[in-house]
Amino acid sequence: MSTHVDIREVALRDGLQIETPVPLAAKLEMLGAIAATGVREVEATAFVSPSKVPSMADAAELAAELHNFPGIEFSALVASPNGAKRAIAAGLRSIEYVVAADDTFSRKNVGRTSAEATNQIGEIVAIAHDNAATVEVIVATAWDSPFEGPTPPERVLSIAASARNQGVDRFSIADTIGTATPGRVSSLIAQLRPVIGDLPLGGHFHNTRGSGLACAYAAVLAGVTRLDASVGGLGGCPFAPGATGNIATEDLVYLLTDSGFDVDVDLPAAIAAAQVAKEAVGHDLPSALLRAGDRIRT
Repeated sequence: MSTHVDIREVALRDGLQIETPVPLAAKLEMLGAIAATGVREVEATAFVSPSKVPSMADAAELAAELHNFPGIEFSALVASPNGAKRAIAAGLRSIEYVVAADDTFSRKNVGRTSAEATNQIGEIVAIAHDNAATVEVIVATAWDSPFEGPTPPERVLSIAASARNQGVDRFSIADTIGTATPGRVSSLIAQLRPVIGDLPLGGHFHNTRGSGLACAYAAVLAGVTRLDASVGGLGGCPFAPGATGNIATEDLVYLLTDSGFDVDVDLPAAIAAAQVAKEAVGHDLPSALLRAGDRIRT
């Protein structure tokens, strides 16, 4: 029996956060195309300051439409306890909270040091659990910071230990600026395992420097079975210089299925969704399969 890898589609949040705001109708068209791929998890939006991330200003309006897509577990990113309260009020029951491993990026991203952000995990967990919701902590800049250079693994391990002690439900590591390489990915995962115990571990990789898919594959070989991806390779981080290029969902599906892994996402439907995303943002996207198509022609 082949190993199953869960793919969370992040185009609607991570994918659109650096774009000129896309109308709600276009987002819903993207969501319809994404839902048609068979994906079971979708990062729908972010409850953050509209002044910092204008493309997420319609978070509550988008959340109000999610009931039209049954069978998908929707999550939303938050940057504070107040954001968690807003997400819960909008009906989300899966929350992602990002903690940067370096202080400079953390201050630019959320206005707090890494330690201050870590210390808020417990409050966010309490808000979520009091409302039958779950919390995933995602460590940004897990391998490198655009401002401070290589991230000492001890910083990630410390955040992981604190997250586990404060009762989070899932944990993930993110290559925010797309600088990780397979060996460093495998090494960090091996160090994390004894720290997080039985917490589900996910990975979020960017293809900025061409190594994102290789890192995702290394993560799967190291036992990670939850990966984020974005149709078309849409996305990047507005607070990290040059941080563009999520791994494309269709490229990841091609790699995994052709390597014998099982996924829920249908490849032709993912390519079609990437085309919808391209039309929504009005420019070319970095996806390889969007340009070349599958190697198997029907």
